[in-house]
Amino acid sequence: MRSGIQNPLTVHPRLYFRYSSTWLSLVVSCDGGKVLVYPTDGSHWLNMKILVEALYLRGHEITVIRSSTSWYISEFSPHYTSITIPQEHLLGGTQISIAQMINSIFENKTLTKELKEAGFDVCLTDPVFPGGVLLAHYLKLPMVFNVRWIYNGDGHFAIAPSPLSYVPQLFSHYSDKMDFFQRANNIFLHSILVYMYKYVTNPPYQAVCDRYFGTDVSAMSIMQGADIWLMRVDFTFELPRPTMPNVVYIGGFQGKPSKPLQADLEEFVQSSGEHGVVIMTLGTLLGDPGPELSEIIASAFANLPQKVVWRHVGKRPATLGNNTMLVKWLPQNNLLGHPKTKVFVTHGGTNGIYEAIYHGVPILGIPLILDQFDNMVRMKAHGAAEMVEATTMDVESLTNALKNILNPEKPYKQNIGRQQVHLLTSRCKCAEETRMPTLSFTTRYFY
Repeated sequence: MRSGIQNPLTVHPRLYFRYSSTWLSLVVSCDGGKVLVYPTDGSHWLNMKILVEALYLRGHEITVIRSSTSWYISEFSPHYTSITIPQEHLLGGTQISIAQMINSIFENKTLTKELKEAGFDVCLTDPVFPGGVLLAHYLKLPMVFNVRWIYNGDGHFAIAPSPLSYVPQLFSHYSDKMDFFQRANNIFLHSILVYMYKYVTNPPYQAVCDRYFGTDVSAMSIMQGADIWLMRVDFTFELPRPTMPNVVYIGGFQGKPSKPLQADLEEFVQSSGEHGVVIMTLGTLLGDPGPELSEIIASAFANLPQKVVWRHVGKRPATLGNNTMLVKWLPQNNLLGHPKTKVFVTHGGTNGIYEAIYHGVPILGIPLILDQFDNMVRMKAHGAAEMVEATTMDVESLTNALKNILNPEKPYKQNIGRQQVHLLTSRCKCAEETRMPTLSFTTRYFY
């Protein structure tokens, strides 16, 4: 924990798991239930895995459905039993391949019979691809979503009023404060996503619905009927917007106290002296940003008095300074929690942002794809981050951005410190206040 702020999750170490699992009692019996988990691979699984482990620790029996091409979801685990579905391609034609996967499950009469007879109490799924949504409907199971995005954008847009005058559309790069032309463009972007949903993303799933549930049933209507939406955001990060009673905000639930660094890394960090350390990673999918961008980043780091720990898996940059350590694997949470860490340079992934908020570390974002731009716009709107565009970035602009955010007279540290306090306070409050609905919701399904 940093910034001199007392972390209530450190003072009460059991509170972390209490928060992560209290709301799970809303849908499973205290005596132990049977939970079917249909996750999404990649970084989404890192969040789901925490929930699966929390369920396991509470005595529940977990079954995870995974693809044979899964990168992250292990076939064998002490926390769950897995069912592996054969799939030829992991990334090619994503919407179609996911629809084909769920179709293959429905066509496997032996498997569907086993799933029906297994006596599952609830389905926990990530609806960014709605395979789990359709399976839960097929098995007539209550649905709990671990969600931020759905297959046509932000999950909020599916269930809550979302006035486009101040709720920015995905990929808009806007905050809640838009001028007239930005609002007009926001409506235009929304129209594009509606078009994409109708003609691109939804048809493969609607074909499954038409075949197994009837033409009067849509994948979106099934999704909107989910019992609880565990939304992976928090208003320490999210912009103001309407919400619904069955939305539970769990953003930052994966945050946890840091652990000691390994000896060589700790020695390097300590050698930074009063200047401290900068942490750099562009995520697991893009460890190598390419030679041109790598040289720019390396040159900018060489201009700093700080030491730098950079997760980089490509060719060693020729301009790399003596102050920079390249690593193939980064103990991100442990470094962010180190008292000498000054700035986190990141691509803007949601998990990393919440870890930075948890530890009170200002952010310099270099967003590359998808929602990373919108994530950084939100952090910049809160005054806790700066952002540079990878396509226009040069050594001078990156160096200036780093020096600006490292300047102790700037408010970045104080602003993210306020987010940190809010996040920790809301987590503790949520852990305590979700106990009361537990009885009523559990009774609804189990008694």
